[in-house]
Amino acid sequence: MMRIQDIAQTRLYEPEKIAEALRSRKPGHIPENGRKMMIIACDHPARGAMGAGGNKMSMANRHELLERCMQALSRPGVDGFLGSADIIEDLTLLGALEGKLVFGSMNRTGLQGASFEIDDRFGCYTAKAIADGNLDGGKTLMRVCFDDNNTPNMLESTARAIDDLAARQKIAMVEPFISEWKDNHIFNNLTPDAVIKSIAIASALGSTSAYTWLKLPCVPQMDRVMEATTLPSLILGGEVPADPEAALNGWAHAMTLPNVFGLVVGRSLLFPPDGDVESAVDKAVELL
Repeated sequence: MMRIQDIAQTRLYEPEKIAEALRSRKPGHIPENGRKMMIIACDHPARGAMGAGGNKMSMANRHELLERCMQALSRPGVDGFLGSADIIEDLTLLGALEGKLVFGSMNRTGLQGASFEIDDRFGCYTAKAIADGNLDGGKTLMRVCFDDNNTPNMLESTARAIDDLAARQKIAMVEPFISEWKDNHIFNNLTPDAVIKSIAIASALGSTSAYTWLKLPCVPQMDRVMEATTLPSLILGGEVPADPEAALNGWAHAMTLPNVFGLVVGRSLLFPPDGDVESAVDKAVELL
């Protein structure tokens, strides 16, 4: 098995091994018998979002980040990974994605804190690259800002990505928000009504929703929120919570809803307050 310190040498002298490793990777499977799925997410750095908890540069050390991802992926009950191409390729070379579902992050150009943050163009994975790389689907971030003229272009690009993935029978995992500019920063509106509105907009994008899943925040009134869609939905973890037990309780309730099929969690599990990645992942898996 390759070591993290050997990746740069492989990339320099034998870059063709990346495509070979992706093609030969053992595929993952959607859990059966009613078990919910656990997906580890790590596409934040591609948007310049390096922080977790109180440390704004938690994810700056790539070796440490890969080690944390590998720890999380090694735990029983973890079904897959969501990330940008660079991290997916590293983890594939390391053998960490064998037997896992893998989703490629597609639009990461709405950089955190930028004046063009809502102009979230598709500059990462394409549907073709996802199919060629033997991945299971693509993930798109869909932030609707009614006061930003860049929103229609983002919606059109998202619809095109959904169609391109569906044409290849690949999953489109759409993460929708109603977002607002406040003090030159983008904030997501996490009220139940706003999440319901974002679900309605996301569900209708594209010429088919046959392969569309939703990635949704855990908010109050989740029973009412989930009544807004018939699409398979996963609950996202978000920022590292100040009260991990409260977050677990919220996730646990969401897991009881019939069209919620699992969790997609990144920073909350990769950078838990006590630093114990394996324990944090195991506690989350228990909810499933």
